[in-house]
Amino acid sequence: MTAPLAGFTIGVTAARRADELIALLERKGASVIHGPAIRIVPLPDDADLHQATSGLVAAPVDVVVATTAIGFRGWFEAAEGWGLASRLHRALEGAVVLPRGPKAKGAVRAAGLVEAWSPSSESNAELLQYLLRMGVSGKRVAIQLHGEPLPDFVNTLRAAGADVVEIPVYRWEPPADMGPLHRLIDAVLAGQVDALTFTSAPAASSVLRTAGPRQADLVSMLRRDVLVVGVGAITAGPLVAAGIPVVQPARSRIGSMVRELAVELPARATRLRIASRDMEMRAQAVVIDGELRPVAPAPMAVLRTLVAARGRVVSRQDLLAALPSGGEEHAVETAIGRLRTALGSPQMVCTVVKRGYRLAMEPA
Repeated sequence: MTAPLAGFTIGVTAARRADELIALLERKGASVIHGPAIRIVPLPDDADLHQATSGLVAAPVDVVVATTAIGFRGWFEAAEGWGLASRLHRALEGAVVLPRGPKAKGAVRAAGLVEAWSPSSESNAELLQYLLRMGVSGKRVAIQLHGEPLPDFVNTLRAAGADVVEIPVYRWEPPADMGPLHRLIDAVLAGQVDALTFTSAPAASSVLRTAGPRQADLVSMLRRDVLVVGVGAITAGPLVAAGIPVVQPARSRIGSMVRELAVELPARATRLRIASRDMEMRAQAVVIDGELRPVAPAPMAVLRTLVAARGRVVSRQDLLAALPSGGEEHAVETAIGRLRTALGSPQMVCTVVKRGYRLAMEPA
């Protein structure tokens, strides 16, 4: 039985937990292109976090919001390294502690603190409404951030009279080596990626920003041809703002995201009946009557062009223009020969003398 993601190529933009995500995708048969879109500033070296922590210890807060488990744990681990952990604990002990979800709640308890309330939706919006109902005027509120600013959240609290202290845990910056990310973007633009995954909003913003002058073309591909999957609503934010549809799992977990992808991506695949054979398209392969058959980039580019024509004749010149590396007209004949071999059924691609080639399409 063909694995659900066999023949599909998935782009991974994650930095943290990328190995876990890649392993889950490969276990379901996917080929993975990894282009980390961000890198995490090591906490012990983060002067901004040290300064914010020292300020909070000197002037304790009334309320603390824990947005992520790894961020809250990392904050205390960094404070331990600076010799501030016990003082940080005392500063937060008298505060109203509000974790955003179950994982953050676990991190709060592991730090020896007790939460006052946590939203069942795990959403910042519900958390913000709770704070506003509670009343924050004249109160000092610490927001543990996780790589991405929360301007709307913070500004709303300030407008309501709160003194907001932002704790920038795990600041994200562009990767030291941009090469893998550029190669991933190149692959998306070349039509060689079926789906692109995101596990953080900063990674989504970084991919769009890194595309530079090609951003409009990239957004067009992500809107039309590539399944975009985000681990949750916050991650999806920059993509949705750009008009890109984002599939999200019911639960904001990497495992749930992979399971959603394994259902959604095959369901979107192009299926055709050609020369009495059932064919399903994937980025680097086709499935012919249930059998996975890999296809090299040049013949795959030709096949995609023929599929788009839906049985109409495509000229050699148009097929030549579709080849990744161009070449002379004989390059088309070579690619057609390789395509017929890859499909295992030469009669699926018909030669139309003096005109070009077409697929032996049958009515749906």
